[in-house]
Amino acid sequence: MAARFDAADIRSYYDRHSATFVRLGQGRGSLHRAVWGAETKNRDEAFHYVDEQIASLVRRYIGTSPNVHVVDLGCGVGASLCYLAERLPVRGTGITLSPAQANMARRAVAAAGLSDRVHCVEGDYCNLPASLAPAHVAYAIESFVHGPSPQRFFEQSYRLIVPDGRLVVCDDVTRAAAAPGAARTIDEFKKGWHINTLLDRETIIRLAHEAGFDHEATQDLTPLLEMRRLRDRVIGAGVALLKLLPLNIDRYDYVIGGAALQTCLTRGWLGYELTVFRRR
Repeated sequence: MAARFDAADIRSYYDRHSATFVRLGQGRGSLHRAVWGAETKNRDEAFHYVDEQIASLVRRYIGTSPNVHVVDLGCGVGASLCYLAERLPVRGTGITLSPAQANMARRAVAAAGLSDRVHCVEGDYCNLPASLAPAHVAYAIESFVHGPSPQRFFEQSYRLIVPDGRLVVCDDVTRAAAAPGAARTIDEFKKGWHINTLLDRETIIRLAHEAGFDHEATQDLTPLLEMRRLRDRVIGAGVALLKLLPLNIDRYDYVIGGAALQTCLTRGWLGYELTVFRRR
């Protein structure tokens, strides 16, 4: 089946909205979700919870492998790479379809004084440039679901990552959705956020295994997310009003998709998981 959104659609989506995501977000440049782990003390730490899980994997290679290289497959505006490179002696490469995001990421890298070790470029993680150096750790945070072909994602990741290297996928996954309205709401999320690949945990693990990865661990982060905040309830009420008005609601696709995602996560129709794979 053909993907609902092609690379040009995803590129346009992020070119249109990335500046707004940064301006309205609460993660100081991070476009990812806040995760409140057991040891999380404040909002800044919550926005970097997933980054810290990746950092713990990267530390395994420091001191044992020369020139440790980390690749962000869907790097957004570069916040995760900057966070890792500020704390660890690594080289980093970020890949994004969006020219707007690539420019924002390069400015963030320069502002952090990391231009000698971190580079963010336009590219497609389903067609990685042959010149890209092998990675010890590669990760996709909330970008896997945009890809048109999960098989291609894992095949390209296998080619990129060194033997015994790690691949991290942190994203939304499907769960039981038999309740009335589930399919409609999930489709609102997929349409609003330009989602192509929404799979269950078992299918993701199987596809990764077929490409040459062993499943190492999965964390269900859903209970650690912020749900039903006042901000989210206000947005939900606004979305309900938008649907009643004679407006071009495509302008508000990300808002409608976000409200639908909140509903899906709250009701258990979708989950948010972090999975680690080892490259054979």
